[in-house]
Amino acid sequence: MTSETSLGNSVGAVSHYQRITSIAASMATFKDYTYTYFLVTSPAPFVVHVQINRPQKLNAFSEPVWREFGAVFDHLSHDPDVRAVVLSAVGDRAFSAGLDVQDAANSPLGSGLGGDPARYATVMRRHVVEFQNAIAAAEKCEKPVICVLHGVSIGIAIDISCCADVRICARNTRFAVKEVDIGLAADLGTLSRLPKLVGNTSWVKDVCLSARDFSADEALSVGFVSRVLESKEAAVEAGLKLAAFIAEKSPVAVQGTKELLNHARDHSVEENLRYTTVWNSAMLQSSDLQTALMSGLSKKKPTFEKL
Repeated sequence: MTSETSLGNSVGAVSHYQRITSIAASMATFKDYTYTYFLVTSPAPFVVHVQINRPQKLNAFSEPVWREFGAVFDHLSHDPDVRAVVLSAVGDRAFSAGLDVQDAANSPLGSGLGGDPARYATVMRRHVVEFQNAIAAAEKCEKPVICVLHGVSIGIAIDISCCADVRICARNTRFAVKEVDIGLAADLGTLSRLPKLVGNTSWVKDVCLSARDFSADEALSVGFVSRVLESKEAAVEAGLKLAAFIAEKSPVAVQGTKELLNHARDHSVEENLRYTTVWNSAMLQSSDLQTALMSGLSKKKPTFEKL
């Protein structure tokens, strides 16, 4: 197991979070990643930092926000200059306060479309599927996604973080699966993914049925997050360090590992072993294997081709 010390020593390319923040205004956006509701920068080679940027609304998600979220991660998934992604949010108060309820109420779907129930239900179903697919773009992204949460993290914040590969949070994070309190069952992925992430059905039903808050320490105790840091700044720094550490590895190996782990979650051991065999039958033909082996013998840091 890699120690925190060795991990920290390997990521000198990543600046301290405070320094990143102080130069954020002058940092060019990463390539053509210019969006209305998201800041996208590259603080280290092959590392991308995506920040939800709607702090005046506590980073709540309206329809334009979630559609843009899907577009961001679809783009990142196929960019050969990206090997690891950190997702966080601008502002001190919230990662996300969930759905922008006012926006939803004012939408045609919120106010009713008219027509018979079958036609209304068809329009609603298509809309929900589009919403689900946009949020799932983080999970479907071929690159590992590290979600760093802080402050208010409710509703959609849980849906999004369930799609991430690694979750880190600040100690002040306040989580809640809040949908029951606004009169609906969560339908963007929390009820599908959370039971598989923590493996404790009693706890999942506890927080989902009650819509109660739970703390960073409780999230850590059930395995929803892997680390709790004392502040947002420390949590983001930890996320960026981990991303830089991963980005030094073979992209063939890293992306393959994510694919195979996600497949294992939804299939039997036997099915996953067969899938892994077929996958590696192709991937083991990569030059990355020889590059990694030779670097181990020569004690030199390997350099891998883009993928």
